[in-house]
Amino acid sequence: MIHYKTREEIELMRESAQIVSKTLGALAAEVKPGVTPLELDAIAETCIRDHGAIPGFLGLYDFPNTLCMSLNQQVVHGIPNKTPLQEGDIISIDCGALKNDFYGDHAYTFEVGEVAPEVRELLKVTKECLDLGIAQVKKGNRIGDVSFAIQQHAEKHGYGVVRELVGHGLGKKMHEGPEVPNFGKRGRGPVIKEGLVIAIEPMINLGTKEVRQLSDGWTIITGDNKPSAHFEHDVAVVDGKPEVLSTFSYIEEALKKTSAI
Repeated sequence: MIHYKTREEIELMRESAQIVSKTLGALAAEVKPGVTPLELDAIAETCIRDHGAIPGFLGLYDFPNTLCMSLNQQVVHGIPNKTPLQEGDIISIDCGALKNDFYGDHAYTFEVGEVAPEVRELLKVTKECLDLGIAQVKKGNRIGDVSFAIQQHAEKHGYGVVRELVGHGLGKKMHEGPEVPNFGKRGRGPVIKEGLVIAIEPMINLGTKEVRQLSDGWTIITGDNKPSAHFEHDVAVVDGKPEVLSTFSYIEEALKKTSAI
């Protein structure tokens, strides 16, 4: 079921999305060698609650934490633990917040210290995939146009595009229709209409597109144990065009300050 949103509802969703953005921004300065995912998880929960929201993932489908934190070959849904981050790691931090009955949900893959050039390139291209997908969120286009743009750019660079996990509609539920795959054909899938709000989230692997789930029942890893990147934005159709409700600006400002120290 696709629930189209009014302008008023989109503004409420923007507030939830911005809380997630600010939370990821607060984490950006803390992602460094020696810090543990559980320490970052605690910071995130405090930040979300301080903004008058509820952590969107905590308890959702019985997930045990505020953040999904996926390290290196982990694609998504990693559970925060006490193992310190190490120089050269990458970590995808996926965060959700619930306020005014609407969810915000987006993600960013962070570098921990200096990472290998081929990994940095993977992150760059995955972020480009997100931007190219967002550009297709226009009234009259189809979801397949978004999917095709992401897949084409990733595969042009020789990367694997995960099939089993997809983006999704967003609203009063964390996961609504339509599904937004990161692969597909132009002109296929549901028509994009005014008021649609979706979470677009390319999950792109350095190697194979194949993935598998760990015995914890949550963590998804690449089939060849090569790194995976994940970036996500919440996007609404307003006046027939894409409007990004979340932002990476808080992250980018924090990283700029950190690199200047």
